[in-house]
Amino acid sequence: MTGGAGFVGSHVVGALRDGGADVRVLDRSPAEWLDADTELVEGDVRDAAVVRGAVEDVDAVCHQAAKVGLGVDFGDATDYVSHNDTGTAVLLDVLWRRRFTGRLVLASSMVVYGDGRSRCPAHGLVAPPPRRAEDLRAGRFEARCPVSGCWAELAWEPVTEDAATDPRNVYAATKLHQEHLCQAWGRETGATVVALRYHNVYGPRMPRDTPYAGVASIFRSALAAGRAAPVFEDGRQTRDFVHVRDVAHANVLALTGDGVEPGAYNVASGTPRTVGDIASALAAAGGPDAPRPEITGQWRLGDVRHIVASPRKAADGLGFVAAVPFEEGMAEFASERSPATAAP
Repeated sequence: MTGGAGFVGSHVVGALRDGGADVRVLDRSPAEWLDADTELVEGDVRDAAVVRGAVEDVDAVCHQAAKVGLGVDFGDATDYVSHNDTGTAVLLDVLWRRRFTGRLVLASSMVVYGDGRSRCPAHGLVAPPPRRAEDLRAGRFEARCPVSGCWAELAWEPVTEDAATDPRNVYAATKLHQEHLCQAWGRETGATVVALRYHNVYGPRMPRDTPYAGVASIFRSALAAGRAAPVFEDGRQTRDFVHVRDVAHANVLALTGDGVEPGAYNVASGTPRTVGDIASALAAAGGPDAPRPEITGQWRLGDVRHIVASPRKAADGLGFVAAVPFEEGMAEFASERSPATAAP
């Protein structure tokens, strides 16, 4: 397990251990979430010598190590490519030289879809183009039909794994490249490669107070400081928020399930929520004195408007169905007080 001391990775390790698996973790960060019986190799996935020792005698690999988040600006590009692309390439090269043919599960992301799947009232299903800065400045946040002369507002539809990929930022590009590298390795070795496309993961141990924190973590940190949660755009951006324990369960199924077919799988709750819903749920969990969310109208050019998954393939192919109710998960997340600074 690469990145097994981090937010998602540590939950996957715990779920595997609960099921009786022996787990070896490769991580360069302190292993504060790992129990004493979990073997730890401290080091960087970009270091081939460290990776060679870490994968010795393993029969499956779960690759969670990555630099996550949308980043600050394009100045982050080299760091993202180094951690995500190069780190994955080093891992795969070591596995190839070891003639490893076991199962590989990759932590991918819904960001590979861009704005996902949308429908125009006149032209049916279309691929929404990147939103224009001049529209965002004017408060026109909805994606528009790309057909010449139309420009109608689009309505989102659940995105399936066969949808065209369209990464809109550096992080998204590296996650898609990770998938491509793993697929190429799988074709050469005959190994089963499963890419789990996480949607918006939240829950205990989520990193906070960094430029790369997820929106739920940003909202929670604001409320903890007595400030209103700052909601970008108009708060109607649609996402699928899935609890980290559900994500861990999906990884266990992908790693250990019988007859798992290679390919990409959405890991999502199947229930869309707006960004404004998240801010309101966290504020409600903070009690009557918690400040209400503030709609700021701010925007980031690399953000997508709507991305909601179809969970059907994961249900059919992995047996995965999200189980943590949204209200319960958000209340737990809002009340967490322990430091959540683990690496991704």
